[in-house]
Amino acid sequence: MCSLPEAERGFSRVDAVAMYSGALRDKIHKLKYEGKTGWAMIFGRLLVGWMESHPEAMRGVDYVVGNPTHNGRQPIQHIEAIMDAAYTEDVTRAYPLSPPGGHRLVKQTETARSASRTLDEKRAAAAAHAAALTWTGDTGDIKGATVLLVDDVLTSGSQLQHVARRLRATGAAGVRGLVLARVPWSG
Repeated sequence: MCSLPEAERGFSRVDAVAMYSGALRDKIHKLKYEGKTGWAMIFGRLLVGWMESHPEAMRGVDYVVGNPTHNGRQPIQHIEAIMDAAYTEDVTRAYPLSPPGGHRLVKQTETARSASRTLDEKRAAAAAHAAALTWTGDTGDIKGATVLLVDDVLTSGSQLQHVARRLRATGAAGVRGLVLARVPWSG
């Protein structure tokens, strides 16, 4: 993925708060699959803490948006919960986060999940996911903007790639990624 030109991968860079292993992996699962909402607050704080400690990476970012989950996702729309918590944690409003309930990128149609799929299945699910997304603001808002796209886990990068390409097709000048955790690569 990283060897592709930016136009093909859609994003210019992806930063990860940590590796997807051990206790962090377990806690992401607690939120994502068991609906343990207290973890959203902690993950929101982790994201804001990362933004505070990486001002160079935040320079020029016009919007910080979560890679949305379907509004009927059970047990919880975990990305939206994390983004709402990040907004709450950003007490000085230093970052361009949307207020709770005001998410700029939404997913109203359910698509196949990519977890535990082959790489080809992940790519197909990622393309379907990106096609189901809508920018809720005025499309003039995104024209020429730099978007920081937030997600929980980076595995293959397919979903981030497709969503970033969708945002760029909508008018974003640039897309950067920020994930709570990335899966360790094997070599």
